Amino acid sequence: MASLTYTALKTIWIKECTRFLRIWVQTLVPPAITMTLYFVIFGNIIGTRIDASGGMNGIPYMEFIVPGLIMMSVITNSYSNVASSFFSAKFQRNIEEMLVAPVSSAVIIAGYVGGSLARALIVACIVTVVSFIFVDNIQIYHAGILVLTVVLTSTLFSLGGLINAVHAKTFDDISIVPTFVLTPLTYLGGVFFSISMLPEIWQNIAQINPVLYMVNAFRYGFLGVTDVNIGLALGLLIGFNLILFALAYTLLQRGAGIRS
Repeated sequence: MASLTYTALKTIWIKECTRFLRIWVQTLVPPAITMTLYFVIFGNIIGTRIDASGGMNGIPYMEFIVPGLIMMSVITNSYSNVASSFFSAKFQRNIEEMLVAPVSSAVIIAGYVGGSLARALIVACIVTVVSFIFVDNIQIYHAGILVLTVVLTSTLFSLGGLINAVHAKTFDDISIVPTFVLTPLTYLGGVFFSISMLPEIWQNIAQINPVLYMVNAFRYGFLGVTDVNIGLALGLLIGFNLILFALAYTLLQRGAGIRS
C-alpha cells in the first residue's frame, strides 16, 4: 500500500512539473520580466528618492523590496499553477479517472501542491537572480525562517488555487480570486512599504491582511527586520494551511463540483 501511495504521488508530481516546464515561456519567463519592471520602476525611480531621505527603516529601498517581490511571485505562481491545472483536468473530465483510482484524496492534493511548490521555488530563484542585477548585496539573516515561510506560503496558496478550481465552472472563474482578492492583498501587504509609515488607523487595518505576515516573515529571513511578530506570522501560516487542507480534502472526498 505504501508503494502504491508513493507511486501515485510521484506520478502526479512529475505530471505537474512536466506540465509547467513544457510551457516554460508562459510559466517561468513572465515573472522575470514583471519583476524586472518592478525593480526598474519602484527600485530605481522611486527608490532613489526614498534612499535620499534615509531609506526604508535605514535599509536601502531596493534591498527592502527584494523579499516582497519574491514573495509576490511565489503567491501568484503557486495559486495559478494549481488553479489552472486542476480545472483543466476537471474540464477535460480526466480528473474523474484519478478520483475512482485507489488513490486517497490526500495524495492527490499533495501531488498537485508539490508540483505547484516546485514551480514557486523555481520562480523564486529566478526572481532572486534577477534581483542581483539591481542589488549589490543580498544577505540572508535566518535561512530556516526563509525556507519555512516560502514553503508554507506556497502550500497555502496552492491549496487555495485547488479549492478555487473545484468550485469553478468556467475558465473565467479561476481568474476572479487572483484579480479581486490576491492582487489587492498583495499590493497592500507591505511588499513596497513598511506599515510603520502608515497612520495608526491604517496600521491596524493592514494587520488584518494575512499577506502582510507572509511578506514580513520572509523579509525577516532576508534582512532581520519585520513589522509583525514572527511567531504569530508562522502560526497563522500553519493554521491557514491546516484549514485549507481540511477543506480541500473534504471537497475531494465529496466530489463537490466534480462528480455530476
